[in-house]
Amino acid sequence: MRRDLGGLSSENATAVARHLVMVAELLDADPARALEHARAAQRRAGRVGAVREAAGLAAYRAGEYEEALRELRTARRLTGSQVHLPVMADCERGLGRPERALDAASGTGVDALDRAGQIELAIVMAGARGDLGQHDAAVLSLQLPELDSRVPAELEEAQERLREAYDDALVAAGRPPRRRGGGGGGAAASPVDQVDDGVVSWDEA
Repeated sequence: MRRDLGGLSSENATAVARHLVMVAELLDADPARALEHARAAQRRAGRVGAVREAAGLAAYRAGEYEEALRELRTARRLTGSQVHLPVMADCERGLGRPERALDAASGTGVDALDRAGQIELAIVMAGARGDLGQHDAAVLSLQLPELDSRVPAELEEAQERLREAYDDALVAAGRPPRRRGGGGGGAAASPVDQVDDGVVSWDEA
């Protein structure tokens, strides 16, 4: 982040950095205010990829899916990173376009995701299947090795979300969840019900 802001004047870089700190501080507690700060940073530094990334994630958390897609697409053009592809696909779900979310799984950039990103994308794809009433297909799409295998520490959170989404998909398909307390009776959940450090790297920069 500091490197990305290095092209700005010292005064502007400081102002943008302060807005981004507030985005990180408020993202969970007050997404609407976080988005206000993200928009302010974007107005000051719209050509900085990390700023557009922050704006996109804040918009996503605030439920402004059209804005989130626009910002994250711009961030991808500026940085070349595909890391937020699962979030972008979930924005399509939020806009009532599950078919477009499914298209993301066969589009460019999927191979660039790390394993955690691939798991997150699988959860979104299962959710899109559920949106379309394809509940058995949603269950099948979540039958990844990480459901039962031991995983490294960096995949533990993704594994937990995968298991929760799988239980939800089972319930939606009329089947019992695998574990007691699992399943919420709905379609597979969004991958970023809570944006975590594996997705949002800019708040630690």
